[in-house]
Amino acid sequence: MQEPPQSDSGSIAPSWRPLSAIERRVAGALVEKAKTTPAGYPMTLNSVRVACNQKSNRFPPMQLDEEDVIQSLDSLRNHGAVIEVHGDGRTAKYRHQLYDWLGVDKPEIAVLTELLLRGAQTVGELRGRAARMEPIVDLAALQPVLSSLEKKKLIVYLTPQGRGCIVTHALYQPQELAALRREHGTAAPSAPQPPP
Repeated sequence: MQEPPQSDSGSIAPSWRPLSAIERRVAGALVEKAKTTPAGYPMTLNSVRVACNQKSNRFPPMQLDEEDVIQSLDSLRNHGAVIEVHGDGRTAKYRHQLYDWLGVDKPEIAVLTELLLRGAQTVGELRGRAARMEPIVDLAALQPVLSSLEKKKLIVYLTPQGRGCIVTHALYQPQELAALRREHGTAAPSAPQPPP
């Protein structure tokens, strides 16, 4: 299983950018399966498509075809978020590079993955769901993870912080994030930008 980068000065600087809805689903599915079913990782094109289209742990539901997934994998590869590997020489497989691409650690990637796969949710829902990938025992343990992600401009609070507040990731296209802010009655400051 891929490990996060070391926090020394040799780490690669994060290079994230906003993603399309399908790119977000593909990226989230790759991370989720790396953590929850490592025996099937890296993933074939078909296994990525099946993971994207599964009914559980996904919102909104999607019904992607092979071409949708290929286009998103190619785009993610071009931006350095995914690589193609040829382990047995017969079938191309895909591995995410999101630890480096986002500049995150294991608990942070678990939280972001749940947000990528399910969208905006309360911090309580997020804690329970992310805990299936990394041990986050309670809301107190989640808080430093959220604080770090907020400093990295990777999450956005859609309602005032506190018990029951709603949070989402910042990898939406600007118009999508603006619509989410309106839906939750949040003032729309300038959208988070990826690092230079």
